[in-house]
Order: sequence, then structure tokens, then C-alpha cells
Amino acid sequence: MTEIPSRATTTVPAAAPPANDWLADAIVYEIYPQSFADSNGDGIGDMPGVLAHLDHLQWLGVDTIWFNPCFASPFVDAGYDVSDYLQVAPRYGTNDDLVAVVEAARERGIRVLLDLVAGHTSIEHEWFQRELNASGADPDGDRYIWSNRIGVSAAAHAGVPGAEQPWVVAPGPRGGYYLKNFYDQQPALNFGFARLREDEPWRQTVDAPGPRRNRQALRDIMAFWLDRGVAGFRVDMAFSLVKDDPGHVETIALWREMRDWLESAYPSAVIIPEGTEPSLGGSRSFHADFSLVIHPPHSSLFNNGGAGEFPWYPTQPCFFDATGEGSTELFLRAWDEHVRDTPGRPMLLASADHDFSRIACGSRTADQLGTAFTFLLTWGTVPSIYYGDEIGMSYQPGLPDVEGSVCHPGFYNRAGCRTPMQWDGSVNAGFSTAAPDALYLPIDPEPDRPTVAAQLDDPTSTLHLVRRLIQLRRATPALGGRAPTRVVHEGYPFAYLRGDRHLVVVNPRRAAAAIDVAGVRDGEPILSSGVTLAAGLVEADGFGYGIFELADPRR
Repeated sequence: MTEIPSRATTTVPAAAPPANDWLADAIVYEIYPQSFADSNGDGIGDMPGVLAHLDHLQWLGVDTIWFNPCFASPFVDAGYDVSDYLQVAPRYGTNDDLVAVVEAARERGIRVLLDLVAGHTSIEHEWFQRELNASGADPDGDRYIWSNRIGVSAAAHAGVPGAEQPWVVAPGPRGGYYLKNFYDQQPALNFGFARLREDEPWRQTVDAPGPRRNRQALRDIMAFWLDRGVAGFRVDMAFSLVKDDPGHVETIALWREMRDWLESAYPSAVIIPEGTEPSLGGSRSFHADFSLVIHPPHSSLFNNGGAGEFPWYPTQPCFFDATGEGSTELFLRAWDEHVRDTPGRPMLLASADHDFSRIACGSRTADQLGTAFTFLLTWGTVPSIYYGDEIGMSYQPGLPDVEGSVCHPGFYNRAGCRTPMQWDGSVNAGFSTAAPDALYLPIDPEPDRPTVAAQLDDPTSTLHLVRRLIQLRRATPALGGRAPTRVVHEGYPFAYLRGDRHLVVVNPRRAAAAIDVAGVRDGEPILSSGVTLAAGLVEADGFGYGIFELADPRR
């Protein structure tokens, strides 16, 4: 009998993930550099101060630092008014100091993202000063938008909520007006207009010489810092670049050009927008989206009104509140749309950030933070922890307007979420050796204010809980950013499945709550406080949270 040889099989190896795929598994930590750690006693945080505390971040388990702007600036808007993109602000140190942080962080498995203010500069930037003092247009193309009168369609020009009058009288020989993006000291860079008007001859096309110069400058700035080891950029006001741009079509095309260049020249780098990239039906320009704290989906979860109100919509009861009057509907609607339109695309979700409040704000007390962090670190988003939130630092009301912190007078003050990091029980909570009245902002005056040192010694502290949750997320892929998420109960308690066999339950209200979970029998708690699961019945104490590994249904 002749044996028939078995047919050889060829195994096609799976395509390697792109070099920037790391973002989907990241845990981000936002550092407001003014307030993290002061190494030289001048009352302002700096890069050597960050360097001295990198071990804290490594111990906590985060793997990506996001720095708010650290470039040279007159600090009218806390560094979001850049006077030199290629120099670290002297108060933070030198370029070498930043590079030292980047390299030391890399040794600890931590990447560094910089905040890129792409749409405007400071009036002190040499580009602006040159054009302000010129007799007319730059023959190589103006980097800014100049006019001889106030233009029409002001809001369409600025692209900034609440920008009633974006034209500013030019205080120099050139005369006329320039277009701002936010404060008067933040002139908009010229990336062109999507629509031209005969009655506004200063409008230029997106491929005019000035806009082309600025696109090249963006590439040069990013290359400068990527060559020094940073991993990418969070882009401030990313969708404000091209003016009068319905649907942001031309702006997104610009960023698509930038992404194509990055993926060729710096394939592991990422760019993340401030906000959510509009869908135009094609491939996306940014590597992720960011659920902003000032937008309704995030606000509906965490904004309890303790930091004030937004001028663009009224404060509603939030879900993570002891009263139990909130809803997950807005957030889940946005999440479902994100998953439907861009499956697998990372979405960053922050505990808080520099633009509004803190997770511990108003009536939200330390015993309520467990539910918030359990959710933040087990949902399918990429978590971003604002410095100090890991110990439950409180939003501080009643502070002065510091470096433009009051951007909407009468509504809220961002200074309350920008106070110095509380390291220990020494003078100024270990932030600085400066006199208290010389600090960038005052320390929380409460004698029982949380500190890193005190919470390190308390295994039941918020700090240890956050670390355990990060460790659990790392050790359990189903709790990370790639596994599917299925909500099984939208109210109190909020319950959802990650993957097939991990049930997460959080009850942010004071009152107990219970639900029957269809199809679930029993599960083993792998982290739980005040939540039980038996025969499909979930019972949750007030402020309870739990993560359960479910029994294998095949057994």
C-alpha cells in the first residue's frame, strides 16, 4: 500500500502590531509641572523635582507621564502661551533636565508625553514679534492672521466656545488686528481657512505659504522632542487649527498628514487630541480620543458642582455621588458610539485634569473614591490619573486667579485643582522648602490632608487601592483596554462584564443596592469591599465595589 503523504501546512504568522500599539495598554499620569515637586526652593515645581519622585510613579504602576506645557512662556495661561517650543521654561530647568527625566523614566518602564500647543503661541514668541514689528506681510508667508478691520463670523474664526470677539488690536507698528485663539496674549497661528470670502481678503487657503510654514514648524517641533526621547504628544485645541472649517475637515486632513509623517519617521510615537476626533468616514488622524472632563459624558459621571459650573451647560446630578441621583446614560451613549464607530481605538478617561476640578471635590469624601477608581481602572478606556488624585487630594475653593486659572469669570477657577502635591507631613507637605507665601499656589490647609507618606503606611488607603487596581489591571488582560465591555446594569449598582468572566460592580451612592445578574451563578472576589455575589444575586453596600472572576460556565 502506498502511503499518501500528509499535506504540508503553512502557518502564516500574525501581523505584528504597530509600534505605537502600546497606547492601548497604557496607564497615564498627568503632571502639572508647576505643582509636582520643587527641587530648588523657589516655590515652583521643576524637572529635577519630577526626577526625584519617579520612583513613586514606578511603585504606583503607571507607565506614561503626560506633562502639561513645560516650554518657555510668560505664563499668562499657565504655559499654554508658548514663547519658544524648543526650550524648557527656565523655572522648570533646562532641556537637559527634561531629557534626564525622559531617560530615567524610560529606565523605569515609563514613557513621556508632552503637551503640544499647536494652534497658537504667546505674543512674546519671536515669530509674532517679527510680524508685529514688520511694515507689512512676510514675503515668506505670515505665520499669524492679520487684518485691517474686525472680521465677521467671529465664532467661526476662533473655533473656541465663548469667544465673542477674537480680533485684537495689534500693539505694534504693523497695526490693524490679529486673530487670537483664547486670551488676547495667544495669537492664533495661521493654518489657513477652509472657506474664503471676498470681503475678508486676509483669509488664506490651507496651502498658502504661511500655513505651509506652520505645518513644517509642527513637524520640526515634534521631531526635536521625539529625537530627545519623548513618546508623543497630547495636542491642545487640536481641532482649532484651520479656521471656518465646518466639520473640521481641513484640520483633520492636516493632522492626517502629520500622522503619516510620524508613522514613517517615528513609528512608535503617538498623538492624542484634546477631545474626540470627528468622524469623516476615513482613517483617523490621531491615535486615540480623550473624554474631556469639561464635556457632558465625563461630567455626568464625576462633576458634583463642587468646583463651580460650566457656562455652556447646567450642572446635573452626577453618577458618582452619595445621593444616588445620577445616571450613566450620557457616558454610555458616548462610549457605545465610540466603540461602534472606531472599534479597538483607545479612549482616554481621566480621574480629573488641570482644567476644572479633582476627583475629590465638593461633597465627595475619601470613602467614595474606591468606586470611582475601581471603575476608572477596569473600564475599557485608557485611564489617566491626575497627579495627587491617587491619594485623594482635594479641590481647593476660594483661591486667587493664578496664571489665567479663571478663564470663565463667575463660573469656576482652575487653580483649585492645581495646588502643590502633598508628599509628606513636613513643611509645605514636602513640596517645597520655600516660604508658604512664595508657593505657586497654597497647600491644602487642613491638618488631616492626605499625603503620600501617610498613605504608604496605611494599607487601607486610597493610594494602596489605586496601586492594587493597577496591578490587577496589568495581571488581568480582561480588565485592560482591549477586552470587550458589556454592561449588565446601568443604574445603582453599576455592573459590567469585562471579557467573558470578569464582573465589576460599583455602587457610588450611600444607600445599599442589589441586582440579579442573568446568566451569572457565582464568582470568586479578586478585589472587593462591601459587595457580594451569590447565585447571581449582587448585593452592594453604600460606596461598595468589587471585581469577581466568574465560574467557568462549561463546568
